[in-house]
Amino acid sequence: MDQTPALSPAATATIAGGRGAPAPGATADPSAALKAAQDFESFFLSQSFETMFSGIGTDGLFGGGNGESIYRSLLIQEYSKIAAKSGGMGIADAVQREILRTQEMK
Repeated sequence: MDQTPALSPAATATIAGGRGAPAPGATADPSAALKAAQDFESFFLSQSFETMFSGIGTDGLFGGGNGESIYRSLLIQEYSKIAAKSGGMGIADAVQREILRTQEMK
């Protein structure tokens, strides 16, 4: 019995037509590019904040442990999302421009 997955009609037409992967549309969606760029900046800021907060000690009496490390990580993620949406470091703007420029070239 053949175990090859069935291809969709669009994928079959693409392969039969000799073209590679389907090209993105001529018009790019700026809001989707902005969302992807903000997600990238949020991740970058999260990694930076993790390094920044790694040197901060915990309170001996009520702090520390696995719970604090988990909630600190969640707090840092939220800080980075808010920073990215409110302008952050300007990384999202540059990434969005590059995404849109790259999509126009194809």
